[in-house]
Amino acid sequence: MKRNTLKGVVAAASCILSLQAIAPAYSQTTMLMGSASHSTVGTQTARTTTSQVKLSPPQSARYDYRPAAPAAAPRTVYQTRTVYVKDNRTYFQRHPKVKAATVGAGVGAGVGALTGLVTGRGVLRGGAIGAGTGAGVGLVRSSTTMKRHPIIRDVATGTLVGGGLGWAGSRRGGTVAKTAGVGAALGLGVGLFKHLQ
Repeated sequence: MKRNTLKGVVAAASCILSLQAIAPAYSQTTMLMGSASHSTVGTQTARTTTSQVKLSPPQSARYDYRPAAPAAAPRTVYQTRTVYVKDNRTYFQRHPKVKAATVGAGVGAGVGALTGLVTGRGVLRGGAIGAGTGAGVGLVRSSTTMKRHPIIRDVATGTLVGGGLGWAGSRRGGTVAKTAGVGAALGLGVGLFKHLQ
């Protein structure tokens, strides 16, 4: 019961307060809209208030005699962008030196095995020596430094081939040195013939 009475008192007070705020708000609204008369309803004396608002005309733009600031020179802006591109090449296309070494090892293994078979020094031994020598030849032939010096490249190739054949066909160190020297001489001759014409 007390709670309902309290709610009723609060509601009545809020209505009275809101009604008291309506008249000043209405008069302020009419003032902003241009009406200057105000009368309060329910009182015996009526008051009239008049307000005048002077609006000044917009100011005309004045000429500025100061020198204009120089225009900024166009500037170049560099941006770094990261672009990810999928590489569809095969492994050997992306790694040409690995390809050259693999092909050289395969060819060298075949030649070394054949040399070991012919000389009777062992097919497996000759194939292993030939594979190592062939991989070295493949790396020498694909080297960018050796491509700038083609005669030295041919001499190195001849030395490796001659040494590999001598090592696969003999067990003596002197034979390996002799065949490597013969290979170097043949490589020098081929290089001079090809590149000094």
